[in-house]
Amino acid sequence: PVLMNQWANVVRWERRTRLFLRTSEFLWQEGHTAHETEAEAMEETRRMLEVYRSFAEDFLAIPVLAGEKTEAERFAGAVKTFCIEGMMQDGKALQMGTSHFLGQNFSRAFGIQFEGRDQRLEYAWTTSWGVSTRLIGALIMVHSDDEGLVLPPKVAPTLAVLIPIFHNEAERTRVLDFVGQALRFMLGDDEVAASERRFGNTKIQQLFYDKGTGQSVLVDRRDTLRPGEKHYYWEQRGVPLRIEVGPRDVEAGQVVVKSRVDGAKEVVPLARLNRNYIGARLMDLQKALFDRARAFRDANIRRCNDFREFSQFFAEGRGFLRCHFNPSPAVEAQIKELTKATVRLIPLDQTGEGGVDVFTGEPASTEVIFGIAY
Repeated sequence: PVLMNQWANVVRWERRTRLFLRTSEFLWQEGHTAHETEAEAMEETRRMLEVYRSFAEDFLAIPVLAGEKTEAERFAGAVKTFCIEGMMQDGKALQMGTSHFLGQNFSRAFGIQFEGRDQRLEYAWTTSWGVSTRLIGALIMVHSDDEGLVLPPKVAPTLAVLIPIFHNEAERTRVLDFVGQALRFMLGDDEVAASERRFGNTKIQQLFYDKGTGQSVLVDRRDTLRPGEKHYYWEQRGVPLRIEVGPRDVEAGQVVVKSRVDGAKEVVPLARLNRNYIGARLMDLQKALFDRARAFRDANIRRCNDFREFSQFFAEGRGFLRCHFNPSPAVEAQIKELTKATVRLIPLDQTGEGGVDVFTGEPASTEVIFGIAY
């Protein structure tokens, strides 16, 4: 097999742009493969669908539905198109990644051949798959709130920020000395020393929590902002943990750790403020974000087998409907005209139970997810 993977900027005509979701120019990751057999190509198509699902759920903390597109929504020229779909906080659907089984359609059109085991030329079985900066839009819309960004720890560039609080020079010295101790407990003497060499004249000190991922812990030493302003500054930027250190905390040998996810505060003794503690808290926040988003999604997916109820749902409510439906481009176009809803996917987890088509009332064995999409 042959695999080509690339990151590339794409420019295309968009009548109405939306930041991150539909822009005239965007960055995307795309891959193309060529295979000897149909089975190998389909295996690769499904493998990449799983890669995208895993990334969305395990790193972005966005629960997604995985499935196949109907003929009306399929990529032009593909035999099958698979996708992952997420639900945003307004109940709308966002297609977050696609994986296409192209069969031999494109290899025949473009003459993509290889010498087979019998020394005869054969057309390759091909796939194509991709995601784009649309994932950033999904991340923002699924997790963030009126205060600003909320970032899952696995993708947050800054994992924690220490905010020293002091009112005079004496307090400043004591608090910053205590902050230094806290940093050594969290990150070790070597990283603190390396950071001090890098520090220079900047008022925001950076220390690496994980050099492999480039994720950092910061110390906000600025004296031009009040403590509340510093908290709000980092809250807007979605930093998972804010660690407050004031004169009283120094006296008590503790810090106050505040979560960006739910605003909960925890008083933590200095001796407990180590890498194990920080790592466990970050893992808890990652899970909490995913669980919260999944609970919201699941609460907003309903089953429906009546088109009157279907129409009322999309006129008044938000979310997805799971319905029995016989996919048909003509019927799907009619439903979209009436309700703006489209078939987002045919879920992989089919129940196998029969039912009635939500639009025609005829017998149907296929379940689909309807939603209004960005």
